[in-house]
Amino acid sequence: MSFDPELLLTLFAVAAVAGAFDAIAGGGGLLTVPALLLAGLDPVAALATNKLQGAISSISSTTAFARRGLIDWRTAWPVAIGAAIAGLAGALCASLLSPRVLAALVPLLLIVIALYFGFSRGLKAHDAPAKLPLIAFSVGIAPVIGFYDGIFGPGAGAFYMVAFVTLMGYGALRATAHTKLANAASNVGALSLFVFKGAVIWPLGLTMAAGAFIGAQVGSRLAIRFGAKLIRPLLVVMSCLMAVKLLSDAQNPLRQLLAGLLGQ
Repeated sequence: MSFDPELLLTLFAVAAVAGAFDAIAGGGGLLTVPALLLAGLDPVAALATNKLQGAISSISSTTAFARRGLIDWRTAWPVAIGAAIAGLAGALCASLLSPRVLAALVPLLLIVIALYFGFSRGLKAHDAPAKLPLIAFSVGIAPVIGFYDGIFGPGAGAFYMVAFVTLMGYGALRATAHTKLANAASNVGALSLFVFKGAVIWPLGLTMAAGAFIGAQVGSRLAIRFGAKLIRPLLVVMSCLMAVKLLSDAQNPLRQLLAGLLGQ
């Protein structure tokens, strides 16, 4: 299967920009999934191919944060393992849970997250005491988000971020670094199923992965340099944009409910 060089270059550039946003605040799928759909891929192939570039993007940013000593591997591995297993389980169960349920619930959660980071002082530069033991977080919280990432996906990075900040007490940079590792783990877990099913379009996925890797390196360095001053506003903006994107679908149950109420 061959693809037009101009298409490959465009997808490379889109993935690079998305990777930079992903490394700082998540939400890169707002750019990459529509780009893949516009390239002519069916929804399943688009999601599978997007998981490939998303996994590489998260791995790239994780390595950048790890080189700066921002990841505590002793505590990070249990979280990553739980997220990876749950991501695979979520992908396996994707056909069992109606996406309409998540499409209605997730925008509300993203708006709450935007308000939380916009108005609270929860996102600080320094760590605070953890409110939950590591084992409870690893087997209870991370797998829930990882499962969601495998079964649906949008906003998973924001959910990880909130969990690390509020429950583990991590500061802005440390929370971002551990979010990228957890996100990479659940992405890889879900990706393994798509690879097994042969749903990934490899020429497009690898092209975008190369762009995402470079973009994530840039985004990680910006996050490290500017810290909470950059991470907080981008989290708010990306959470709002993801909510708007989900609600822009005319078939979204929440949108239909609101339209019905306003119509009355």
